[in-house]
Amino acid sequence: MGSKTSLHLQEDEIQRIHEETGFSHNQIIRLFSRFTCLDKEQNGFLTRDDFLRIPELAINPLAERIVDSFFKNGHEHVNFRTFMNTLAHFRPCNSKTPDDAPNSVSNKIKFIFSIYDYDRDNTILKDELLQVLELLVGANISKEQLSHIAERTLLECDTNNDRQITFEEFKNEMIKSEIDSKMSVRFLD
Repeated sequence: MGSKTSLHLQEDEIQRIHEETGFSHNQIIRLFSRFTCLDKEQNGFLTRDDFLRIPELAINPLAERIVDSFFKNGHEHVNFRTFMNTLAHFRPCNSKTPDDAPNSVSNKIKFIFSIYDYDRDNTILKDELLQVLELLVGANISKEQLSHIAERTLLECDTNNDRQITFEEFKNEMIKSEIDSKMSVRFLD
């Protein structure tokens, strides 16, 4: 037996994941297959390095921040259920999507907010904006231009003028954009 975890998916686990995430039975099976391919050591979990070996993710300038979203509360590993719950944020939503569903517009915005909120204090400061902007544009524009963009963003979003962006302020700005179309992945059935 050893220390390897069973890499079989039980029907009751599929049902629980479906109820939590909205993924179909076939989508769960396909994503489990992808998960097991990424799990090179066949431990039943993924590490940060496993995620960063995904070519499409590795080239994303926000790869580290996106990978961080899978690792909650300082955990070093992600099991399949956590993997699925995080991926569920990227499922398209529609007018019937419940507000508490992982793929609701509100939860998609919370997910994006967490990308910017480096210190997880539920506010975004100018320095945090700068960090994300630097990841996105790199050396393509000057530090001065980046600072100007961050300052303008702060001025536009910070409605109470406290020099920080709260989740509500962020949400009010994000609602104006087509968040679902920008943060959805088509998962094959």
